[in-house]
Amino acid sequence: MKAVRIIALREDRKRILEHLQNSSLIEIKHNEVPESGFSRVDTSSQIQKFDRNDQLMTQALKILDKVSPEKKSLLSSFRGKREVEPEDIGSIASDSPKVIGICNKICDLEKQKADYSAERIRIKTMCAQLEPWAGLDIPMNTSDTSSTAVLIGTFPRMLDDVSLSETLAQEEDLVFEYEIIFSGSNLTCAVIYVPKAQKEKAENVLRTIGFTRPLNPTSRTPSEKIKRLRKKDGELEEKISKANESINGYVKYRSMIADTKDYYNIRSDKYKVISELDQSGHTFILYGYVPECDCEKLQQLCERAATCVVEFSEAGDDAPVKLKNNKFAEPAESIVTMYSPPSKEDVDPTPILAFFFYFFFGMMFSDAGYGLVMLIATTAAIKIFKPDKPMRSTLKLFQYCGVATVFWGLVFGSIFGDAPVVYYNLFTGSNLTMADILPWPILDTQKDALTIMILSIGLGLIHILVGMGCKFYVCLKNKRYEEAFFDTGFWMLMLIGFAVLAAGMVTSPVLITVGAAIAIACAVGLILTQGRDKKGIFGKLLGGVGSLYDITSYISDLLSYSRLLALGLTTGVMAQVFNMLSTLMGTNVFGIIFMIVIFIAGHLITIGLNALGSYVHTMRLQYVEMFSKFYDGGGRKFEPFAVNCKNFKIKNSEDM
Repeated sequence: MKAVRIIALREDRKRILEHLQNSSLIEIKHNEVPESGFSRVDTSSQIQKFDRNDQLMTQALKILDKVSPEKKSLLSSFRGKREVEPEDIGSIASDSPKVIGICNKICDLEKQKADYSAERIRIKTMCAQLEPWAGLDIPMNTSDTSSTAVLIGTFPRMLDDVSLSETLAQEEDLVFEYEIIFSGSNLTCAVIYVPKAQKEKAENVLRTIGFTRPLNPTSRTPSEKIKRLRKKDGELEEKISKANESINGYVKYRSMIADTKDYYNIRSDKYKVISELDQSGHTFILYGYVPECDCEKLQQLCERAATCVVEFSEAGDDAPVKLKNNKFAEPAESIVTMYSPPSKEDVDPTPILAFFFYFFFGMMFSDAGYGLVMLIATTAAIKIFKPDKPMRSTLKLFQYCGVATVFWGLVFGSIFGDAPVVYYNLFTGSNLTMADILPWPILDTQKDALTIMILSIGLGLIHILVGMGCKFYVCLKNKRYEEAFFDTGFWMLMLIGFAVLAAGMVTSPVLITVGAAIAIACAVGLILTQGRDKKGIFGKLLGGVGSLYDITSYISDLLSYSRLLALGLTTGVMAQVFNMLSTLMGTNVFGIIFMIVIFIAGHLITIGLNALGSYVHTMRLQYVEMFSKFYDGGGRKFEPFAVNCKNFKIKNSEDM
């Protein structure tokens, strides 16, 4: 990575920034204080305007998706962004006022819908309150006559004619008539008639049993009021329907709105960069980082855009990291960055990780049929959908994993489990096994489990030694020779010594002697060197002896590779179980249909579960077992000044 400084005339600023944004070559560096004689331009008002428009269009798109969801196929996520010519950006910009107007209309219609919906809720509440009074044939706000008081209200419990009459009769000399309109478990609606002279006395009696007047008495009979409310509710429902129809009429502008939203994102990003520039009356200075391999390309681009000065220098410790690998390793870059980009002192682990990731994934998934399905599916998706770079890298990752899966499936003799021999035996009455039909010796994950376990541990040892070798290289590169030879070299040789000793147990006694000698010599070396930072001879020796305890962690790491056997065994057994289940109904017509359904469904389940398990556990072996030996990470990913759009990409721009 190189630091870059671009000096140009202020009048060329727009053209230069557009070229840089389209190329995605440079990451803009933020300096807290401008250089002497320069100042910064406040672009916050413009950025706020762009962000408001972006939010408006986001809201409009959400409304359109709610009213008329966009139909997308399950495979649409693989499809890349459509390409537009650079000149098309001008057309999008010129149409932006029209799009803003459309978005405002959509949002206004949605607000009207919200108001109508709120009114409908209020109406439904009023209807629910009036429903118990539906049998009342006089308005609820009926006034007293010259001689009679009319008391209309509710009681908070169930009352019948007897209980209400007894309650009112407790007051001596009280003359009354009443009508119970509704009586429920916790509500009684009633009308009580008393002489006007006894109104106060009646109210006092009624108050003792919780009598309350209606909060909003109507000037019409409740049934008539309910009828009017329901009519109004229907009108509001119709208005909401018409508003939806109006919003639906704007669906044809969905793509235009999305493009304009991206356009405002582009402009917002550009104005954020403008606010970072050191500017004078006639010139400006831009600071940034550029990958070393792109320096010449950046120089040529700036010279084509305008007359300017481009200066390159060594990047500091805060420089970002951009990984660059060949086609084989590049798909695994996402695995590395998911953990952490490498720091300045780290080596890029992507090439090593890529090989072991593909290799171990294939060993865990371990079925040639599944690997072939994965290989065909990813290849077809890349060819048909032409996805963008991130999705293409993911598909390429699983494409290589598919190749490794085919390899290990053939090694283990697994092709959709034991499907070839199961169905051959079913229809012919034979008793063949996969070992009988394959022209090469196979490792059966069930019968040869011990052999595969030893193989898994051996591959794990190689994996760990490669990680330690990377640590050895990093230490030598940074001139930390003691750490390289004493802290890493001795442990590498000791592990190799143990491996030779283990091999000698099944081959030759000579190897036992050689392996033991190497291990003992390395143990002595560790005892003499691992306590070198301690004070005094006793402290140094004690620190050295204590370091030998780390052998337990290496043993634990090696045992973790038994998951290579475990996952491979799981895949094979699940596949065989579904194959067996598919044959239970025999070879009649129903049995054949049952066989096809169970075969497809069962193997899809197996692929889904075991592909996920293989991915997760393979990643764990990289992160926990290998990266812990040499990789610190802590770097910062290169984030270029680019055209960041969801819906389109500019033709001939860098496909980020």
